[in-house]
Amino acid sequence: MIREQALALLQQVAAGTLEPSKALQALSLAPSESLPFATIDHHRALRQGFPEVIYASGKTVEQVLAIAAQLEPHGDGVLVTRCEPGLRATLGDKYPTAEVNELGRTVFVPPRDPARVPKGKGTVLIVTAGTSDLPVAEEAAATARALGDAVARATDVGVAGIHRVLAHGRDLMNATVVIVVAGMDGALPSVVGGLVGTPVIAVPTSVGYGASFQGLAPLLAMLNSCAAGVTVVNIDNGFGAAMAASRITHGAAIF
Repeated sequence: MIREQALALLQQVAAGTLEPSKALQALSLAPSESLPFATIDHHRALRQGFPEVIYASGKTVEQVLAIAAQLEPHGDGVLVTRCEPGLRATLGDKYPTAEVNELGRTVFVPPRDPARVPKGKGTVLIVTAGTSDLPVAEEAAATARALGDAVARATDVGVAGIHRVLAHGRDLMNATVVIVVAGMDGALPSVVGGLVGTPVIAVPTSVGYGASFQGLAPLLAMLNSCAAGVTVVNIDNGFGAAMAASRITHGAAIF
């Protein structure tokens, strides 16, 4: 149950068209559910606007399918990240409406009613330094789309050819949030951060040669950015960047 549905229930109670006991029953229905290997948080959509996401890495196919089977009937959609090819195929077969992003290693089963996903304001622009960064960038894109955001891309525009990112000046200026995905020296978020006045979320990737230390070098470079307003998430965490961007595009929750 998303926040808009909970608000509709409360409005019905206020209008006298729904008994308080019925609203309480709907709000309290199965806040969590225990499986032998997982405890599913069914109230996360109510608290945060989007249901619990399944991180597939380290889980068996059977475990992921069992969790998805409990989440999907609630009607808020199911997002699975870090899916191996076999799992992506299995989920695609089980859920014909599933959106499979092979490069981003995600599977999204949309809600039965698309209106259940609140739309974010504006556009999330995902800027990728190099083609090798695309798996992380596509994880961010698939996640943002599942969260109801409009997504645009500027791909392979790293600082080795600075003119490439400058060519996307209009897109950068029009974006509500910019997610910058980069490995190697991690310099691109500083460049973008110096060009725009909107929030910039930097994602270091593990792309690079030995001294990049599997993404540690770009992570430290981004944390030390001289451009104001650049926020940094963990190495290869396209999902976390999209979640942060969505909090911005959907506005702060008001209680």
